[in-house]
Amino acid sequence: MKKYIVELTSEERSGLKDIIKAERMAAHKRRPARILLKADQGPQGPAWKDADIANAFDCTNKSVERIRKRLVEHGLEAAMDHGNRGSYRAKKLDGFAEAHLIATACSPAPPGRNRWTVRLQAEEMVSLGIVDSCSKSTVHNTLKKTNLSLT
Repeated sequence: MKKYIVELTSEERSGLKDIIKAERMAAHKRRPARILLKADQGPQGPAWKDADIANAFDCTNKSVERIRKRLVEHGLEAAMDHGNRGSYRAKKLDGFAEAHLIATACSPAPPGRNRWTVRLQAEEMVSLGIVDSCSKSTVHNTLKKTNLSLT
């Protein structure tokens, strides 16, 4: 049993058909339109199975399911938009935190240490309350981005 059932209105169906028929339309816009038209379980839809749709349009079953899911959860515009642009994580370090990290990297090492390590710097950022959590990868990538080295 499918979890995300596609039932298109007549306006949505005609809009998708217009996208398919348009002369100058990108392929990444046409494919989800074709998939949604074939997956339509409504009274006018052919209600194809995911495997049949995947075979017909040379994609995977998961791609078909993903497009159906985007339609049901986020609407037609999101289903037609290829890729998942809403899942990017926010940057852990803002400008102030980056500046503090760079200043710490340029300062003398803590007592009993020869140099700062990325792990030490991550712990220092958390202990000073600049960020809630910080991984050594975040510190490394920030220093690499600014062409700084801890050696």
